[in-house]
Parts: sequence; structure tokens; C-alpha cells
Amino acid sequence: MEPANHLNQPEYGAIERAPVPRNMIENSMFEEEPDVVDLAKESPTNPIDSDDAVYEPRNSRLLVRGLGENDLDEDEEDYESSARLLGMSFMNRSSNQRSTSSPYTRQQPSGLCSMPSAKTLVVGVLILVLVASIAMVIYFLPGCTFTRNGCKKDNSTMDNIYPNSTSGEPFPWTDLRLPGGVHPVHYDISLHPNLTSMNFRGNISITVQVTEVTNKMVLHSSYMNIVKATFQGKEVKILEYKPWQQIAIKFPEDLQKGMYFLNIIYTANLSTSYDGFYNSSYVDTTGAKRVLATTQFEPLAARKAFPCFDEPAFKSTFLIKMIREPKYISLSNMPKAKTTDLKNGLLEDEFEKSVIMSTYLVAFVVAEFNSVSKNVSKTTVSVYAVPDKKDQIHYALDTAGKLLEFYNTFFDIDYPLLKLDLVAIPDFLAGAMENWGLITFRENMLLVGNDSSPIDKQLVTSVIAHELAHQWFGNLVTMKWWNDLWLNEGFATYMQYTSIETVFPDLDMDTEFLSIRFKALANDALNSSHPVSSIVKTPEQVEEMFDSVSYEKGASILLMLNSTLTEEEFRKGVIEYLQAHEFQNTKSEDLWNSLTNVSKQPFSVAQMMNTWTIQKGFPLVTVTRNGTQVTLTQEHFLLNAKNAPTHDSLWHIPLTYVNDSCSALSSCKQVFHLKDKTATLKLPDQVKWLKFNYRSDGFYIVHYDNEGWEALIEALRNDVKVLTHKDRASLINNVFALSRLGKVPFRQVFNLMEYIKNETETAPLTEALIQLGQIFRLLDKRSELHLVSRMKSYILVYFGTLMGNQSWQLESSVSKMTLRSALLEMACSLDIANCTQQAKHLYDLWTAPNSTYQIPSDLMRTVFKVAAQTEEGWGVILETYKYSISDPEKHKALEALASTQDVRKILWILHKSLDGSVIPTPEFPLVVNAICKNFAGYLYAWDFVKENWDKITQKFPVGSFAIQSLITSTTSQFSTKTHLMEAQNFFSSLGDKGSQMRIVQEAIETIKLNKRWIETNLETLQEWL
Repeated sequence: MEPANHLNQPEYGAIERAPVPRNMIENSMFEEEPDVVDLAKESPTNPIDSDDAVYEPRNSRLLVRGLGENDLDEDEEDYESSARLLGMSFMNRSSNQRSTSSPYTRQQPSGLCSMPSAKTLVVGVLILVLVASIAMVIYFLPGCTFTRNGCKKDNSTMDNIYPNSTSGEPFPWTDLRLPGGVHPVHYDISLHPNLTSMNFRGNISITVQVTEVTNKMVLHSSYMNIVKATFQGKEVKILEYKPWQQIAIKFPEDLQKGMYFLNIIYTANLSTSYDGFYNSSYVDTTGAKRVLATTQFEPLAARKAFPCFDEPAFKSTFLIKMIREPKYISLSNMPKAKTTDLKNGLLEDEFEKSVIMSTYLVAFVVAEFNSVSKNVSKTTVSVYAVPDKKDQIHYALDTAGKLLEFYNTFFDIDYPLLKLDLVAIPDFLAGAMENWGLITFRENMLLVGNDSSPIDKQLVTSVIAHELAHQWFGNLVTMKWWNDLWLNEGFATYMQYTSIETVFPDLDMDTEFLSIRFKALANDALNSSHPVSSIVKTPEQVEEMFDSVSYEKGASILLMLNSTLTEEEFRKGVIEYLQAHEFQNTKSEDLWNSLTNVSKQPFSVAQMMNTWTIQKGFPLVTVTRNGTQVTLTQEHFLLNAKNAPTHDSLWHIPLTYVNDSCSALSSCKQVFHLKDKTATLKLPDQVKWLKFNYRSDGFYIVHYDNEGWEALIEALRNDVKVLTHKDRASLINNVFALSRLGKVPFRQVFNLMEYIKNETETAPLTEALIQLGQIFRLLDKRSELHLVSRMKSYILVYFGTLMGNQSWQLESSVSKMTLRSALLEMACSLDIANCTQQAKHLYDLWTAPNSTYQIPSDLMRTVFKVAAQTEEGWGVILETYKYSISDPEKHKALEALASTQDVRKILWILHKSLDGSVIPTPEFPLVVNAICKNFAGYLYAWDFVKENWDKITQKFPVGSFAIQSLITSTTSQFSTKTHLMEAQNFFSSLGDKGSQMRIVQEAIETIKLNKRWIETNLETLQEWL
């Protein structure tokens, strides 16, 4: 799956295993039944502070009642020991009994009384001992009370550990994961969506195989009204536990191993939250509202469309039937087998039986779409869109055909289906979804008009390449559980860049890939990051895995591995992995083992790559030179290391380096494998300088001693071309990161930046602009007006000439367009007169009566943003947004509308994008991000998100990419103690609606780091600028 704005943005040593559930029960079927978890009732009791501990995913809290003495681990500190609890209760009870044991008050004797006889004493003591013994026995029997109710029956303990179903009966399963003794083999699914009443009726028959004797069957179901259920032809009662979206059937007798049949008839509403089987709508060019129904099942929403075993490892085949009105078409994963006229004004489409696949890959669409098709090898490739945009689907068709041929050859396994549909959905939250044979997209991620620029095509091509790669990595071979999501997303991200560099070299994906590697490093430098392969339990944690670590870091470590092996070794290992596990589920070790099997390297690929996937973060390599001896030291690069637990993290780092004698060619690269904390390297006498991490292919940051930095800076001042453009970009990225870490003073940053006046390449220039832009916005948001003015002057000194030299005419080079767009957008945002005047001139040409002038697509956002600062211009841009059928144009118009400094307009656009009345709700994260870039709106956006959190989480799942984007956009530029406390208090108050999200920990940590950086460098900035 491609996150909606993923392309526009943009854990060593052994990991601790999850503790065994405390009251593991082993029944006759040997099924594991962990303790009861009620996620909905958990809420934090203390304010969030990312410094308190390393962030770990929220663990389920257990309800333990009536368990035996061996059921609790004695070292588990979150529970009082049963002895202490019982002891305290008994003492309390004893004291209460003593105080009320007699209905009489003691009579004080009027005089002396005689001593009792010895016999009387002995009898009395015996009676007391007997009474006390009986009381103790009664008390310690489980569930016994001193009431007429007496002791509970033997099975009460079991009843207590099971949650209650909606009917009040105990639900027979106590884990978020399904039991493993029942597996689906085949689904027959018949659906009838009503696009007037926005509900649907379903009839599903599931063939299951029982592999372990059991007396229950548990599967997933969410928001469904089950009308009737039969098992082996006999009606059965369905129990439901809504917090875990599970249903179950309890059988009076054990099911023996074998094949069985379950049938369920149900009804449900079409979802309104962009997942499951949901209704979408759009307004066509005549002003008429059109509706359709489509699906988005990844990761956990197939259960909203049909009852199923909704986990990736429960692969099965599917036969789908769809009842529809004649004006619609229906699509599903497989080709249509037949259409039947039901004689009641409805048609039923039946699709061929699918290949074996996971539930999250099932898909269907009911809509009024147009399409174009062509044959590629043995596959019919088709692209679908709404009728108004039928002219924008041809580029996608041509691109998909070329990429499909590339993947067939590269993987040495032909795409296994007879058809491949690419469908543009008008109202779609994700960027795209890799459903097998039926890939769904946001419209702007698939459609390309006649006026679209090469940059627009770069985006569309990237998303298509990503989703097609999934047809092998994700669909043909699927991760066993969401903890290894990176096997899907990391590999698809890596292959999208690899494929495009080969098939579409003019799109300059190399620079784009470098940029996302820098992004991945920045995110992974936080203490709140997580390993590539993480422990995942709850639905929120599953949603959170769709992040930079799974996508960008996953792709980055694959690039590093590919550059360490030979190209042929890497490809052979990938092919062996796919062939060995096709139509199956895998773990990370399976990929590493396949690569190890074919590698001729003197090290184990599995051992090396485990150091990159099972511990979080990445290494900082420090290079210290003493004559011809170089000392290399590795440590965890952690921006907040002061507050993190100490871990002796070690990576197997394939260090690459070049020196002054040979530095720009691939043949110059040398490799040193750093496996220990420290190692030494011997150099020839004549070497003047070293540059490590050649072309930034490795996922690590390099720090040099003073002499090392000075030598590199001097070399760049003398000759920019002495290093590749990627190496120059990585030096800029690294020195800013090291400044944030406190390893180098900010003066060193300025020293390196001196060379930038002579820079002409896109990668280092855009990286410098990104880094300086982040500092500028931090100062701007703090109202450090004097420093903001100085920073503007500094940017003009170093970039002003380049900005002034940019053409405002049509450009064909993607690299030049990328640089031009970055430079001019920065210039106009700083209100540099020459830039704003040129932008207004292009806007005037565009809006002139009877004008046919088209603004160059890569300049459109800059021009629109300048125009949107006036009342008239904002109105024109709004009309453009409403009525344009060009998705790139609409997208840029929306960003421009959100860039306004007018508070009334800011609040209007926030409301309209959240309620979806004028702006589709999936665009809300984009709107918030655009508003937060400007001083006028960022606090309004933050307040709006806080005040409307309940509405937001009804539309976007907690932990989802949209929620992550909203939190990052609104908080990432805070740097004051006041904002830190405000964010902590707000997120702590969310309870189960988000307080435990990893992105919350990242947000708090980022604010603290911003605050620390400002406090450390404010004086330097004042002095240097």
C-alpha cells in the first residue's frame, strides 16, 4: 500500500521476545489462550514523557481472576503477588471480624474472678484452633464467601477469564490473534450493495479445514448484522466480541480433524471511513453527484465486508459474485466468468476462482467507469476512471505495461493472473492499494493529463511501479504477520526506484531515492523509533507499522545490501526467495537465508542483515585519523541519547569509502566490514582525505575528526566535482544531523556551506534548502524576527544568484524542474520581489480573457500560492479547485488555498476539508500540513486538531498514516516549553483514542529536541548570521 503523501514528503543484537501470556491455558486442543485484554479501557495515568523509557508498543493489560499459584510469573512487577493480596485481605477481614464478632458488649467485672481450670483452657484452645482452621479453609477456597451463596462451582475460574460476548455469554477466545487450529480453504462470497440506501447484503460460504481437535471456531467480523449462520447445514448461534472484532461458534462436541462448511447470511452498511466496503462519491462536470462502492481492506478491514479469517497467514481462494444495477460495472481480483440477468432489474457478475491469497488483498468495485486496455505478455492490462477523465488514463496504461514486462523478467516469474486492472477512485484515503489483479489508486496518483509535467509523471510512475512490485512482494509471497510488513513495503519501495531507473531513466528517480533515504535517517534517529521487524499485537500497532521505517528504511537497507553483493547475487537471491515461497507466508529470515544461499561473500548475509532489522536505529561511524592509521568507531546515532537506556548496539556495517586519489567513479569504491565497536584501517602515505559512505548507499552517518572535516571542506572549495553529487548531498545532510546531535558546532555547518555558492547539482542544493528551511521555520514560529531576517539574508547570499537565474518557461528535464521548483518556492515564500513579480505575471497570463496559456506544471504551485494571498486570487484558485478535472492542478490549487494568511479562510478550509462538503475528507491531512508551514495558520491548525480529535478519529483509524501525518504536521515545529507542556497534556488526555501511539512519543521527543537545539545554537546563530 502506498501512503497518501508518502511520495511527496516525502533494535541491534537480539530483540527481546514478547513475554509468554501470564495465564496461558493449554486445553485439549493445545490452543494458546492468552489473557483477556480490553484495549478500549486502557488510558494513561501519567503525562506522556518520551524520556521516561524507551518506547515500546503498548502491551495488553491482563485481567486475571481466580488463577492457580503457578499461573503468575513471580518476577512480573505489574501485579501484586497473590500471597500479599490474600494476606492483606485476610488481615482486613480478621480485624473487621474482631470488631464485630460479638453482639454483646463486654461487662466489666465488679471484682476479681477466679482462674479457669487447666482442662477448661485446653478445651478452649482446641475449639479456637478448630474454628480458625475451618474459617481458613472456607476462606481460601476460590470464590467462597460467608454467605448463603457459598462456593462457586469448579468451572467458575474458566468463566472469569473469558470476556463477555454481546449476548452476555462468555466468548470462548481470549486473544487478538485467531487460534491456529482452523484454517480457511475457500470462500464463496455473494454481495448485493445498494447504492441508494448505502448498505449491502452478503451471503458467504467458507470451507474450513480443522487441523487440531477443537470445540470452537473463531473468525473476524465487524459492524455486521448476522441474519443466519449454519454449520454443516445446521443452524448455529454466533457469539460476538466487538472490542476485538471477533465472532465465534461453540460446539457441543469436539470437531475432529477434517473439512467443514460454514455459511453466514448478513447485512451491513457501506462504510463511511474509507476502509472496508465503503461508499465513495464525486460530482461530475454536469454538477450531478455520482456514487460508487469500493474497498480498502489493508490492513484489518476485510472483516468489515465479509466474515473471514482476517490475518495474512490465513491464505485461501475466493469466488466472488456481485449483484448490481445495469448502469454500473463491477470489478474484482479475477476476470469475470459470466453475468446473469436476475429478471428483477438486477444483474449478477460472477468472477473466476482466485489464486490463493490473503484476505487483505481481496477487492471489488461497483461504479460507472470507462477504461482502456492492452495485452502485455499473457495479461490484459486495463486502466479505469470516471467518464470525465477518460482522456487521462493512457499514460498509466503505457507505463504499467512497460513495468509489468520489466518485473516479469527481473523476478523470472511471470505475473500469475490473466488480468491486471488499475482503477482511479475519486474518494480514496491511501495513495494506492496493491489488491491482486485490481489495484486501486487516488486519482492524482494514476491520472496524467495532456498538460502534466514530467514531475507529475514521475509521481504517477513511482506509485504504479510500487504497486506492481507488490504483485510479487506482498501478493505472491506475503509476510506471515504485520511485524514483518517491511518485507512488503520496503521491497516494493526499493523496486519502484530500481525499476524506474532502468525503464524510465529520464525521470531522475536516483535523486528522489537519495532524498527519501535522508528522511528515513531523520526519523530513525529518534529514541521513539522501532526496529524494522517489530513486535506487533494491537490494531493500532498494526496501523503504525505503515511508516517511514517499514517503507524508506526497509528500502534503504536493501540498497545497502545490493551495493554490498554483486547485482547478480542479489537478483538470484530474490528469485530463489520468490520461487521457494510462492503463494506462502514468510519471515525476514527466509529472505536472508535465500540471499545467503546464493552469495559468494565471505560473510553470512543473514547474520549481517539481522543487525539491521531486529534493533532500532542506525550507527554513527566516527573516523579518526593519525597519519596513515584510521580508527573507526561505531555507536548508536540517537538524538536523545542522554535519556535513553544504554544498549551495546553493534551493526555489521559494510563501510564504503573513497579518497583523493580516486573519488568520483564506482571503481574507486573500497569496502571495509566494521563488525566490532572499534577497528583500524591502514592507508597509503599519500592520502590527503577520505570520504566514507560512497554515494550514500549505506544507512549510516559519518563523523570525521576536525582534520577530516577541514580536508573535505577544502577539497570542495577547490573543486566541487571532486565528489559525486550524492556524496556532496550526504555531507550536507550528515553535518546538519551531527549538529543536531551535538557532535559538531553549528559553525562547522556554516563552514561546509561556504562551498554551496559553486554548487549546480539538484541533490546537494535541494538538501541544503530543506535543512535551512527547517531552521528558518523554527525561528519563524518562535517569532525570532531579527534572526528570521538574517536567515533570509543568508539564504539570499548563497542561493540568490541561482534563484534569479531560473527560467519561468517550459522545462523538460526532471532534475532541472525539481531544482527550479525548490528554489522558486523558497524565494517566493521569502517574498523576494523578483520571484513574486514573475509569479504574478504568469498568473495574469493564465487568467487573461480568452487565454489559452498554461502555467508550467512544476511552477503552478508557486504561482498559485502567490496569487492566493489576495482576496481575488484566492477566489479564483478556489473556483479552479472546484471545477478542474486535472488532478495535478487540483492538488496544487488546494495547497495554495491552504497557504493563505487570512485566518477566516484558514478556519473555513479546515472545516470544509474535515466535513468533506467542499474538499474531500482524505485531503484533510494535506490541508493541515500546508497550513502548518506558515506562521499565520499553524497554531489555528493545532487548536483545530485538538478540538476535533473525536471527529478526526472517526474518519481516520488511530495509528493510521493520516493520523501520523496530522500529528507530525501540527507539532514538529514547536520548540518552547509552553508548547511542550501543551502537547504532553493533550496527548495524555486522549486515552484509547491515541495517547499510546508511537507517533505521539515521536512528537514529544521532537519538540524537546527542537527546544534543545534552539537553546544550544541561538547564540551561534545570532553571532554568525
